[in-house]
Amino acid sequence: MSILIVDDTIFMRSTIKKYLEESDIGVVGEASNGVEAVEKYKELNPSVVTMDITMPHMGGVEAIKRIVEYDSDANIIVCSSMGQEDVVMNAIKAGAKTFIVKPFEKSRLLDEINRVINV
Repeated sequence: MSILIVDDTIFMRSTIKKYLEESDIGVVGEASNGVEAVEKYKELNPSVVTMDITMPHMGGVEAIKRIVEYDSDANIIVCSSMGQEDVVMNAIKAGAKTFIVKPFEKSRLLDEINRVINV
């Protein structure tokens, strides 16, 4: 299993990476905005993407749309502090498989990764 972590904050990328590495899950790359996310997805072909919503240059919803256009089977988990219902719905409509509201526990992240991989 390989994960691409997308978040504009170094702290959040580091936290997710730590959670995954402690669980022996491989992190193949990181991106700090939606533009990088789309490029790295095409380059790395990860099993799962953790995607923030609010980022500079290109937000998460637009990045999800572009990744899903490239790979309709993409497994994208939105990880965002924006828990409003319309944001969640836009991310799901764009192609995200599930949504986790920050801050979240390690177990919640791992549960969602396993759920999207085993669907």
